[in-house]
Amino acid sequence: MSHANKQYFHFTLGPVQGFVAQARRTRDFWAGSFLLSWLSAVAMKSVQEQTGDQHCIKFPEADANFLDYISGIQIGDKPTQGSVPNRFKAEVPLDFKADNVTKSVQTAWEALAGLIFKKDLEDYANDNTRKIWQRQLENFWDINWVLVDKEENSAALDQRKNWRSYVPSTEAGVKCMMMDGWQELSGIETPYGKGLENFWSSIQKQMQNDLREGEHLCAMAFIKRRFVWCFDDLNQIMPDGWTLFGWELPKTVPSVSYLAGAHWLEQAIEHADEAVFEAYYSQAYQLSNKHLNEWRTRLQCIERLKSIVPKKVFNQWTSLDGNVFHSAVLENVNTYPDIKQATKTQQALKKLNDHVKEKLQAQDKRFMPASPFYAVLMMDGDSLGKHMSGGKKIQSNITKALEAFTKKVQDLVENHSGFLIYAGGDDVLAILPLEDALPCASTLRSHYENCFKGTDIPTTLSAAIEYVHIKISLTKALFDVHHLLDDIAKDKTGRDSIAVRVQKQGGLALEWSQPWEIALNEKSVVIDQLAEQFRKEQTEDALFSSKFLYKIRERFDLLNPAVDQQGVITHPAILQHEKEEDIDLMCMEYLNSGANYLTTMAQAKTMIAPLLTQCRRVTRDITIDNKDDWKRSDFLRVDGALLVRFLAHKGVER
Repeated sequence: MSHANKQYFHFTLGPVQGFVAQARRTRDFWAGSFLLSWLSAVAMKSVQEQTGDQHCIKFPEADANFLDYISGIQIGDKPTQGSVPNRFKAEVPLDFKADNVTKSVQTAWEALAGLIFKKDLEDYANDNTRKIWQRQLENFWDINWVLVDKEENSAALDQRKNWRSYVPSTEAGVKCMMMDGWQELSGIETPYGKGLENFWSSIQKQMQNDLREGEHLCAMAFIKRRFVWCFDDLNQIMPDGWTLFGWELPKTVPSVSYLAGAHWLEQAIEHADEAVFEAYYSQAYQLSNKHLNEWRTRLQCIERLKSIVPKKVFNQWTSLDGNVFHSAVLENVNTYPDIKQATKTQQALKKLNDHVKEKLQAQDKRFMPASPFYAVLMMDGDSLGKHMSGGKKIQSNITKALEAFTKKVQDLVENHSGFLIYAGGDDVLAILPLEDALPCASTLRSHYENCFKGTDIPTTLSAAIEYVHIKISLTKALFDVHHLLDDIAKDKTGRDSIAVRVQKQGGLALEWSQPWEIALNEKSVVIDQLAEQFRKEQTEDALFSSKFLYKIRERFDLLNPAVDQQGVITHPAILQHEKEEDIDLMCMEYLNSGANYLTTMAQAKTMIAPLLTQCRRVTRDITIDNKDDWKRSDFLRVDGALLVRFLAHKGVER
């Protein structure tokens, strides 16, 4: 197309947070991300079909394999994670029909919804159900697009979105238990009485584990929960004349309780006698109503043990519901109302743990029960947006670098025993066992830097990790990690940073952040290195003992500046930076705090000196265009020490 015969189409699809982050299970979380990515791919394919140009998508690079699959060319690796951003730019002719893209997205959405309705709801739906279903399908997606004549005009779409706000219509009746504000599908006006439960109990019986007793869902939530069972049946003629296809998708996603206990399971399979583990498995299997909820869950830390036990036994042992790994959950009558069987399972779990602990102690190794915490990892590139206006060459370099980055993300996450939810452009979202989140974040950051080497584009990658107790709402965790990344790692710390929070059942336990330059020792996170040292080399009772933590708090209070009620410093800090005598003093406090393997000041310094560095926050004012303008805080904060202790204990309370 000559310059006079072309224009630029900018497209965005939402609501992202309203669809993806509202989830009751990890599979809902993954489903929302995958479906949003799939519909964005449909929009891209519609543009390609209209233009007749497979290279018309200018930013970001279109995921060719994903687009091949939706059009029936299913040769490469089967897409199982979201990888297509919800926003893109394309070069199109002057006669381009933008409305056809919107129609294609809605056609795909309603085609998939129709398959689900026919399979799961048609036999139970009343007139209200059909009306609610159709109304919600037609009014959920917020689609915005603009056509501009200049390629560098990337702000036009944001200006277009500002013309109106996406506000879903107010809905009557009982509300969905997953997605706030949307009416559930029975159409019953009140949650009281038998009508609501009668409607959903009939559906629940045929869906088994896909719908828990008492769950009431709207159309969008129901589609997220059930679309994997219908996706491969998709075969729909689209407005531009092409045919949309689906493919088989995984039916299970690791639960948060399974992720939290993954390394406990690894430890138990590797070290337990088969008879002891089998006795525990038998009780847990009965408690789970003979359902192996994690049958297709595959985590690298567990997969490496396939050769240790027979295949059938391995598949059974690794497919138990993750809840049965956790003694505290077994005591919860809301989760397991069969108290007698839950007690038997808890007793068998204790015997298994005692057995494994004894075996490990004989090898001078430490036993750790299943952690009640898992990790949510979110990462995002810094300052890429402002570089996109730097001309075609820079835009092309960014596109190629991001394509190279995205291609390896899934493998890198899976190598750290995690499950990738989304990787598109410079965005990453994954869930992992507690032990693997920091190493995974460091590896992804290194990979990102390598992808941009030689491009002369000064971009970095910030990260947020939320360690979340398995009993905390997944939706809350997902919303919170967005805040942690945007407001703490990027705005408050100054980008090119990592921020970490620990969310316990009682609320926020700690928050720590540092620029990567401070957080890393070569390519390893210092906090993680310290936790590993304490975990390996200390006795069980001395792991950053309460006595030492009390002393470190007391010492920090003494050394820190005095402030008034408004937080204004009234007296400066005794020490502006860590001095040798200050480190020596803290080392003495540590050596006197309890039994541990350290006996000399030199040994203690290997722990305490790097710890103190991590306890003094380093930040940068992002409004000042100087990437090296980092400022060390006058205040020592105990959160760094608390994080080391949390990681060393793997979140297990003692």
